[in-house]
Amino acid sequence: MGADWLVRDALVLDGTGADGVLADVAVTAGRVTAVDAGRRDARASGAHRVVDAGGRALSPGFVDMHAHSDVQILANPDHTAKVSQGVTLEVLGQDGLSFAPVDGTTRDALRAQIAGWNDDPPGFDWDWESVAGYLDRLDRGIACHAAYLVPQGTLRHLVVGPEDRPATAAEVARMGELLTRGLREGALGMSSGLTYAPGMYADGAELTALLRIVAAHGGYYSPHTRSYGAGALEAYAEMIELARTTGCALHLTHATMNFAPNAGRAGDLLALVDAALDDGVDVTLDTYPYLPGSTTLSAVLPSWAFSGGPDALLARLVDPADRARILHEVERVGTDGCHGCVAEWDTIEVSGVQNPALDMYVGRTVARIAGDEGRAPGDVFIDLLVADRLGTTILQHVGHEENVRAIMTHRAHCGGSDAILVGGRPHPRAWGTFPRYLGRYVRELGVLGLAECVHHLTGRPAARLGLTDRGLVRPGCAADLVLFDPDTVADTATFEDPRQQAAGIDLVLVDGVAVMDGGARTDALPGHAVRRHGSTPPSRSRGPAPFRTFGA
Repeated sequence: MGADWLVRDALVLDGTGADGVLADVAVTAGRVTAVDAGRRDARASGAHRVVDAGGRALSPGFVDMHAHSDVQILANPDHTAKVSQGVTLEVLGQDGLSFAPVDGTTRDALRAQIAGWNDDPPGFDWDWESVAGYLDRLDRGIACHAAYLVPQGTLRHLVVGPEDRPATAAEVARMGELLTRGLREGALGMSSGLTYAPGMYADGAELTALLRIVAAHGGYYSPHTRSYGAGALEAYAEMIELARTTGCALHLTHATMNFAPNAGRAGDLLALVDAALDDGVDVTLDTYPYLPGSTTLSAVLPSWAFSGGPDALLARLVDPADRARILHEVERVGTDGCHGCVAEWDTIEVSGVQNPALDMYVGRTVARIAGDEGRAPGDVFIDLLVADRLGTTILQHVGHEENVRAIMTHRAHCGGSDAILVGGRPHPRAWGTFPRYLGRYVRELGVLGLAECVHHLTGRPAARLGLTDRGLVRPGCAADLVLFDPDTVADTATFEDPRQQAAGIDLVLVDGVAVMDGGARTDALPGHAVRRHGSTPPSRSRGPAPFRTFGA
């Protein structure tokens, strides 16, 4: 019986960082079955589909280490934004906030709080509560594979509630029980959002207790740290010390050095990481290849304002005394939500709204809206939060190119989009992250070599996730593959027109099934949840793929 696919004369970049070699790659039953330059005629004669690569690059599918597709991958299963970039696996449950484990009350609160990340699609069937239930929902058919991290803020919401206070010993124990259950059900680790309520209310002792559990289960910790601005280095150091103390593997997600205080300071972060690595701490990191960040407008607020949940926050925004206090901290002191920096209204651009009546603000900065309407920027900020019931998303133009380039060359670096897919003008990283690495930073600027960059986007993140059968092009590995042209691959998404498909990516296979073919999206949904206990659920397994921790 012949192969399902034979890709001939490809520049095979195997995901290890080794130089590419011209070879033929055969795929059968969702697995790579041969990588060689021989028996071409015989192999081609029995193959169901033969693709002449003509020297184009064939690599493992790209792994998005930081994705916010938790709802959109289900509500809009074509998922063209990601698979058209060559993404075949993304990691969900990020920044300490997602939708499992929940109960009816906490799910509704989370839907309101992070609608700006995920939307809240009308008629969407929220038919799960546990991590297992969410992973089972993914298994019904998605465009690419998805892994999940138990969100620490969601645990806190479920056990402690939305209050700004320390957790009791009994509450920490209960969070640990829920975390253990989520890890046993297949989550790969835990995330935190330490500038997002309620996860930001956790102290070091609470995090230590939870990380010991993650470490005991061979998972990893992916924190959004307490600051990416004025206190960035201290925040990174806190996470590294937690990893050192608990023995938990650490992945510093969207590891940027943003805001004015950090211009030119990437080396300080990398020195911290190098010292930890040299001391035996298991640390990796990811970044996106752009300057602006993206989050919700409410993230700029001080943490105390969130205590009690979304309704309590909205009440404070319209209370004259609380409103005045909030504006004083946001504009004059700097808030923990804004990373210790004061808000610079000309850097905060509205990228999406939930209320259609506010669409005219999309694509405009708070400062410009204020100038156009003759209002104070702080009033625009708060009035927009109230009118949109906290659903507004923003771009923050606070990055530094020299930092972006320096961090992406690090030996522990992986790629991650941090992409919000919804809104009128989402960040172009939602459609362009991975081709931008290959086009701008490899071909145009030479910051990374081609094979090196592919390793950052494939083999290295797969190892971080503990997957033995993904992230590489070698016999026996899952056929998650991308065929692209190194001479033309490029992001075409822009800040003005962000939903634009990348150029130069011709074929994308997910478990040997084409989701992109000839540069066009097919209707296939071959993806599934990637669980901690193996790379495929038992009902769809094509062979054993035991879990291992990074570096094992």
